[in-house]
Amino acid sequence: MRRRTGFAVAGWLLAALAATGTGLAAVQVIGAGLTGPAGEVRSPDEVARALAATPAPSGPTSTPSSGRPASPGAITGRPVTGSPDPGGGSAHGPRQLLSIPGGTVVAECDGRVVWLASWTPAQGYRVGEVERGPDDDAEVTFHGSGERIEVEVECVAGRPVPTWKKSKA
Repeated sequence: MRRRTGFAVAGWLLAALAATGTGLAAVQVIGAGLTGPAGEVRSPDEVARALAATPAPSGPTSTPSSGRPASPGAITGRPVTGSPDPGGGSAHGPRQLLSIPGGTVVAECDGRVVWLASWTPAQGYRVGEVERGPDDDAEVTFHGSGERIEVEVECVAGRPVPTWKKSKA
């Protein structure tokens, strides 16, 4: 009986060593692509040139929870000017990314008229009601963590300005 147990332990050790050796050999064959650096470090000038040489995407790059395409500003976190309106019209002013408790909103103004280009809930939140505009104010409600955050965006001096209030859900 002891001999059988000894053979079982020895067999298990040999199998474990073989599996470990095979795994290490596979990683060695794959090379630096798996374990090496992710890429080279580039200067800001090199990044700017690479971005300028890259063609713009022909369509939207993501879809917020509303089911409507997000603007590039929603992805990059920067104001976007001259981007086409996902609804089919044209953008009137620079899009502004607004960070709000419960999520983010990308809005743009045309004088005193505001329009929500996109909205994205923060982790743990979801989108409730939306009044996209164009109108003198646009609204979106985020629900989560036992609270409700009502966001209203208006145009002040041609720029989107958010106000919000929290309440219990």
